[in-house]
Amino acid sequence: MNAHNTPVSPILPGAWLGMVGGGQLGRMFCFAAQSMGYRVAVLDPDETSPAGAVADRHIRAAYDDRAALTELGRLCAAVSTEFENVPSASLEFLASCTFVSPAASCVAIAQDRVAEKRFIAESGVPVAPHVVIESTQALAALPDEKIAAVLPGILKTARLGYDGKGQISVRNVAEVRNAHASLSGVPCVLEKRMPLKYEVSVLIARGGDGKSAVFPLAQNVHVNGILAKTVVPAPAAPDALVAQAQDAALTIAAKLGYVGVLCVEFFVLEDGSLIANEMAPRPHNSGHYTVDACATSQFEQQVRAMTGMPLGDTRQHSPAAMLNLLGDIWFDGDKARSPAWTEVAAMPAARLHLYGKEEARRGRKMGHINFTAATLEEARTAARDCARMLHIPLD
Repeated sequence: MNAHNTPVSPILPGAWLGMVGGGQLGRMFCFAAQSMGYRVAVLDPDETSPAGAVADRHIRAAYDDRAALTELGRLCAAVSTEFENVPSASLEFLASCTFVSPAASCVAIAQDRVAEKRFIAESGVPVAPHVVIESTQALAALPDEKIAAVLPGILKTARLGYDGKGQISVRNVAEVRNAHASLSGVPCVLEKRMPLKYEVSVLIARGGDGKSAVFPLAQNVHVNGILAKTVVPAPAAPDALVAQAQDAALTIAAKLGYVGVLCVEFFVLEDGSLIANEMAPRPHNSGHYTVDACATSQFEQQVRAMTGMPLGDTRQHSPAAMLNLLGDIWFDGDKARSPAWTEVAAMPAARLHLYGKEEARRGRKMGHINFTAATLEEARTAARDCARMLHIPLD
């Protein structure tokens, strides 16, 4: 790779790869890269970060620390990221001395709901009706009827919102104005609440040569804005919808000139139509099942894409379900408890993945469990039984 972010030749095992971000996605990236023979340096300020604990080198510094970025860029033949809120300026800086995948321009679009909605729509992919609110003054100037046209709705901050954070349900114009004030008047998107039937996500990998590999369509269940369960292949989706969603994600990736792993989340409406919700320029929770159910995991694909190696086979060899494990299951009311790991281990379908986080907190992602079986119904039943056993609410 050269300083202009153009693939020249594959980066072979033995080289150093960089990861900006030390969370669980970075941790699983480390496992995949190391198993392929690469060494990994992680840049993250937290000395107890999950990825830093398993990396070959942990550079403990802020994401915008120029000296640390220079050290990472000089050491590593390529650098990726595990979450979209890394400053895009840091990725631009890294690109001056090493290959960065995905590029800062791609991450910058995903960081801003306004830019994201605009880009997806310009790609020819439908999005929910919405109104952009740039400021308190802009909201004051908006006619009530224009606001009412997208109500009832959800007011979402344009930046730094994820897992349901920075989102407020609103039913009338007064609630919109009050909600925007409670968010300190930051730029927001007011999005119309649509008649939702179910949610799906498309996970793809795209190389610098423009070749892509698409994983099976995942069907997702969210609780309080956080992914709770994924089932793959999506049981409710007809073949035509699967193809439509996958084609839409590929179109978005191509228009971005994307290199890396990309997830695009969609809403399937009651009338069967498909609209894009948002995209994540990284591996995704809904793709965790790939570690145990596919020929190539999403994390190995991340390694392959950033190194210019051929993309792996996305064939799903086992029907799968995935449960997200939040810190809530470590508590019974106000009392701490130990989850029933022995019982989980006794389940033939279950594969436990914990992230090595030192403290369990309510709402904190602590791990996940993949369930694989001979049939999708067996995998779904095992996930349902395990959810009851671990006191995970799915409804």
